[in-house]
Amino acid sequence: MARIKPQALLQQSKKKKAPRSISVPTIALYSVVTVVMVFFLFATYRHWSQRSIIQAEEGTSNFQVEDDFPDTKKDVPRYAVFNTSKGLITVELYKEGSPEIVDEFIDACQKGHFKGMLFQRVVKHFVIQGGDSESHAVIEDWTSREKHYNQLEKRLKHEAFMLGTSNTKHEKDGFDIFITTAPIPDLNAKLNVFGRVIKGEDIVQEIEEVDTDEHYRPKSRIGIIDVTLEHKI
Repeated sequence: MARIKPQALLQQSKKKKAPRSISVPTIALYSVVTVVMVFFLFATYRHWSQRSIIQAEEGTSNFQVEDDFPDTKKDVPRYAVFNTSKGLITVELYKEGSPEIVDEFIDACQKGHFKGMLFQRVVKHFVIQGGDSESHAVIEDWTSREKHYNQLEKRLKHEAFMLGTSNTKHEKDGFDIFITTAPIPDLNAKLNVFGRVIKGEDIVQEIEEVDTDEHYRPKSRIGIIDVTLEHKI
């Protein structure tokens, strides 16, 4: 058997280990696949990015709509606290029953209309009045018919400790208040009732007991220091 020379064996080994060359069609195929994958990934990224932006804009739009139309019921105070020279009187406001009067009252409070307002007339077993001293027709009419009132059935009378204002048109700075101290018939014929005392009835009664002159004017100064509006108590 003939022996192969070492040099010839080395050359044969190099020929076996030499890599095969990649054909042009294969390179082209790989290139197309790579481009398609890159395009697919880019399209997917763009789709989800745009979707996220749209959802964010819709969320912002809904938030703005809610801000543009707030719940007015939450914004309207339900209570008023009268800080008087005798103590605190808390009143529940009847927004549903007298919306316009309550709005007018709240506006007057916010403008400081009741700060320093005096109780101009105090009639025992009837009302205490704060505000315009010339607006006393209601008081005179009630007192002139006191005997007749006492003969009326109780079912026809309103409860005590109701808050109201005169049903005449209020001129500038003319919002007066009345707090009843006893059941009074035909109250709505004289007053626009828009609230009820729920705390501080003893303060109302203490004001009712002050000394007055023949025109029911208190001999000592008694008034409202300020009024605070509250949403809850």
